[in-house]
Amino acid sequence: MGRPPDALALPVGNAGNITAYWKGFKEWREAGLTEAAPRMLGFQAEGASPLVTGRDFESPETVASAIRIGAPASREGALAAMRESGGLIESVTDAEILAAQEALAQEEGVFCEPASAAGVAGLFKLAREGRSPEGVVVSVLTGHGLKDPDVILSRTRLPDPIPATFESLVESMQREEPAAQ
Repeated sequence: MGRPPDALALPVGNAGNITAYWKGFKEWREAGLTEAAPRMLGFQAEGASPLVTGRDFESPETVASAIRIGAPASREGALAAMRESGGLIESVTDAEILAAQEALAQEEGVFCEPASAAGVAGLFKLAREGRSPEGVVVSVLTGHGLKDPDVILSRTRLPDPIPATFESLVESMQREEPAAQ
């Protein structure tokens, strides 16, 4: 891009990523390499959102296992990133996270883990509420879908196994094609 985005959306669990990204942007600015730094937009899963609620979660619950954190280690750094950048830290529901994960797969061909989709889910939520960030907005996807495949496997019917031959693959694909109209 050649410059920082205007807003950067990240999933937040232990809050290390949002803290580290903000530190890097501040150092880049202090070194005179840029005048701008993005608004930091952090999104926690609703069932594990201690930064949003202001209280730790003894038993956090969410499908997004990588951000299922009840007491973030980098709490103060994340809150500083939010304040100093004019950003926000909000929560998204598991349904919003899963919808974003599905949209990323269908629309962009990107298979990310549920936690990774939290930033995109947050951007979708802000858009629905008429609060879309302005300018260039980037969302960091922090993990591949194979990092947490159980969520997908629980929501998907896998195809029946076929013999490992090209002919079997072609035959299987022909069975799956919809009838011509």
